[in-house]
Amino acid sequence: MPPGRSADEPFCAGQAALQWPMSWIPDPEERAAGGPVAVAYERDRQTLGYVANYTRVLAHRPAVLDAWRGLNGAIKASMDPRRYELATLAAAMRLRSSYCALAHGKVLAEQFDGPAAVSAIVADPASSPLSDVDRAVMTLADKVAAGAAAMTEDDLAELRSLGVADVDILDVILTAAARCFFSTVLDATGAEPDTAFGSLSPTVRDALTVGRPIAVSAEP
Repeated sequence: MPPGRSADEPFCAGQAALQWPMSWIPDPEERAAGGPVAVAYERDRQTLGYVANYTRVLAHRPAVLDAWRGLNGAIKASMDPRRYELATLAAAMRLRSSYCALAHGKVLAEQFDGPAAVSAIVADPASSPLSDVDRAVMTLADKVAAGAAAMTEDDLAELRSLGVADVDILDVILTAAARCFFSTVLDATGAEPDTAFGSLSPTVRDALTVGRPIAVSAEP
């Protein structure tokens, strides 16, 4: 990490011109148009308006990036979208993954619950405006991310008692387990959350920045 840059340093938009590294792995070159790296970069530019830092890391292994997109998409396809986001956020918070917490907290804030509710969910899920099922989903996802080897079947009991089918409980487990893979890769390569997350409301942004700080610049 560059001198003077720490995980506790608040995001400052005025620092955007500074060129800190976005991860410990240098970006792969785009090279020929239509190549796998160029395709991955262009896909991000079309959907996000910039190349995400996680794409810059995984584009070194395009097959892995595509496999992750396929796995994550398959998990999401069988779930209620909001439940997927809640489970992912819970796992990301337990893993102290700022990147994933910011990404999925942003979706919850903008598409489902609103900024105030997301801040409350992160601060104290027990007293936040969640249903009993929502709260149990987040509890299970948290336990998976904390260490599945310590779990017992009793950890599934709360969701079962609330009428959630075993296959839907499996979806929560798959969501949290997949997040363990992805968040671990990002943090183990030093990938910082994209600068775009700095535009979130300060309360939400600060609540979700639980590990690495938001990047202070990004390339188009």
